[in-house]
Amino acid sequence: MISIKRTLFTGIFYTAIARYSAIVISLFVTAVLSRLLSPEDFGIVAIATVIINFFSIFTDIGISPAIIQNKNLTKKDISALFSFTIWSGIVISLIFFLLSWVISEWYASIILKPLCQLLAINLFFSSANIIPNALFYKNKQFKYIAWRSFIIQISGGVLAVGFALLGGGLYSLIISPIISSILLFLISFHKYPIKIHLTLGIDTLKKIFNYSVYQFLFNIINYFSRNLDKLLIGKYLPMSLLGYYEKSYRLMMLPLQNITYVITPVMHPVLSDFQNDIERLSTSYEKIVRLLAYIGFPLSILFLYSSKEITLIIFGDKWMPSVETLKILSLTIGIQMILSSSGAIYQAAGDTKSLFNCGLFSSITNVAGMLASIFIFGTLKSIAISICITFSLNFLQCYLVMYKVTFQERSFLIFIKQLISPISLSIIIAFFLHHISAYTEHLSLLYSLCIKCCFFLISIGLYLQLTNEYDLIKKLKGKKI
Repeated sequence: MISIKRTLFTGIFYTAIARYSAIVISLFVTAVLSRLLSPEDFGIVAIATVIINFFSIFTDIGISPAIIQNKNLTKKDISALFSFTIWSGIVISLIFFLLSWVISEWYASIILKPLCQLLAINLFFSSANIIPNALFYKNKQFKYIAWRSFIIQISGGVLAVGFALLGGGLYSLIISPIISSILLFLISFHKYPIKIHLTLGIDTLKKIFNYSVYQFLFNIINYFSRNLDKLLIGKYLPMSLLGYYEKSYRLMMLPLQNITYVITPVMHPVLSDFQNDIERLSTSYEKIVRLLAYIGFPLSILFLYSSKEITLIIFGDKWMPSVETLKILSLTIGIQMILSSSGAIYQAAGDTKSLFNCGLFSSITNVAGMLASIFIFGTLKSIAISICITFSLNFLQCYLVMYKVTFQERSFLIFIKQLISPISLSIIIAFFLHHISAYTEHLSLLYSLCIKCCFFLISIGLYLQLTNEYDLIKKLKGKKI
């Protein structure tokens, strides 16, 4: 029997290949488009994307994680669920298409109407791909997922850049997700050709209801928790500010999306095997938390002191207003990297009710903070500060609930212990980068960033070696640690 460590490592390895190849492609595409399009263009597409993400919640209703978690579903059950996603996808896509007039009028943007109508195509194929995609993860076919992702990223990136260079304007920002969703479905359906029936699969939905209902409710409230900022900024502040905010938020999310999201897709399929062994589940997760803390907290400091260089190198000088916002948002990187992995543990333990309760608290605090920052202060800086405060509160309550309920009264101090050393390392890095920044201020952006990254890596290496957290010297010599 393959060990959990080997399975987890294999999954992370192939997920990392897909993710990091996507980084290179995405950064190249973004760098080109950011120089060809205006902040207003990015703000408009951000609104359309946020709204379509809301509709996509109703196509899934928690089915995907339920398929991964439930080990007793038959081929007939899978076929019934697939039929449900097809028919519901058609209905929801049509509703989204018809609402494009309302959305366009609400945001006083004529271009939003055709954008939303075109993105309805993306919504349908995303719905149709829910079941085939879940089967890939359920069967732990991470290598196939990696190759599939790489092919789609290349195809979408080439089309987006080509379309922009031909004068496609902001439509070049939506061609990639539309084509990618179609390719994703075609490739996945070729691997898992599932029969479609004239049924909604109600009987099968009842089998997974107790699990999926809380996942679905969590998805709804988590949507508002994560996206209300963009919806409100787009409505009550200039669209250009949304463009600047979207860019700073996207940069802040880079470590989260390209490190944590390499690990979390693998966690649920692998750790769900221990849904009846809470002790093993909790100890396995604590190792992951420690790893994420060693990555996330130091990266928060690097982004804090390198916000200007990162923003202007990737997007160009016209995105300077995004720098201050990124500095503030960067303080949440470590917290968000760890927090984003918690959902997989609630799912693996079968405790989606606690996941929903945590999401509800998170949604309330995030919405309250967002409303106050927009309607009282009305600045991007105040919005970024509110995000820092609310995410810190959500982080604390999420893990208090996890250790008390999901891990059945396990000591919360065990969790705190995993964070002490990574936070100490971050304080040391902050001390060095604070003094280095004064000397690199007048250097070129690329040179300044390289110097800061070098000191960042050296500080981490020395700390890990001197604290015996990880013996790098022996590793480099090829000896067993």
